Amino acid sequence: MVRRIEVSGAGGVRLAAWEFTDPPKAGAGREAARGPGVLLLHGLLGRAAHWAETARWLSTRHRAVALDQRGHGRSEKPAEGPFDRSTYVDDAEAAVEQLGLAPVTLIGHAMGALTAWQLAARRPDLVRALVICDMRASALGAASQREWAAWFRSWPVPFATLADVRKWFGEDDPTLERPNPPRGDFFAEVMAERSDGWRPAFSCRQMLKVRETWVHDAHWEELALVECPTLVVRGLDGELGRAEAQEMVRVLPRGQYAEVVDAGHLVHYDQPDGWRRAVEPFLASVLPV
Repeated sequence: MVRRIEVSGAGGVRLAAWEFTDPPKAGAGREAARGPGVLLLHGLLGRAAHWAETARWLSTRHRAVALDQRGHGRSEKPAEGPFDRSTYVDDAEAAVEQLGLAPVTLIGHAMGALTAWQLAARRPDLVRALVICDMRASALGAASQREWAAWFRSWPVPFATLADVRKWFGEDDPTLERPNPPRGDFFAEVMAERSDGWRPAFSCRQMLKVRETWVHDAHWEELALVECPTLVVRGLDGELGRAEAQEMVRVLPRGQYAEVVDAGHLVHYDQPDGWRRAVEPFLASVLPV
């Protein structure tokens, strides 16, 4: 079952939040849906639906809601933003408060993880626990931004079919070291059919603008302000290296570490079973039943 909930973000921007749950078993009540709140935040280019499998297993014991962040998914894509870090944190804060999720557990991937720990640092009263998935605290730098701009230009849009999308992002993308079918599936979910074929449902120009607001800065100081229990998760072949991940755990006042074998950057999408094995024990230790 999928339910859409409208949220008003910073400046009145319309945001789409989603609950993904399995149909209730015969005789089952609604207790799980009223359990501890969890907000799931996707990464750059992602969408709430990428959390569907995670949200479904969470929903047996918690109220799990995934948010389409501004510029992504079914949320509003304001032409000129704003797309700064503070606004993304404002949006997440508004979602937590309007959905009645506090004290919330924030689970974020990549950019969504940064939003999560910035909110936890800003509003410790709202956040019970935090899961950071494959997001670096170090600055990525100008070269990284140029590489992303070049990567966007290399996309052979429009794609004739979704099969072509899956093949290019899962096999033919020159940035890939080896075929990665889950990556192809991931990108197929963020395409929209147009009159000439399949194109991104987001604006690549906007996505570069979003990324520009955080790639030049390090985020260690904010990480050190996070008071709640925090799990740092990395894919063994992801973008967050082991040494940096372990340093993040050291900087966090209550940090823990986990890694998922055979996972790349899209940890929860690459290896959903390994992701669950890494995250579920942590949640069980910090959330009430």
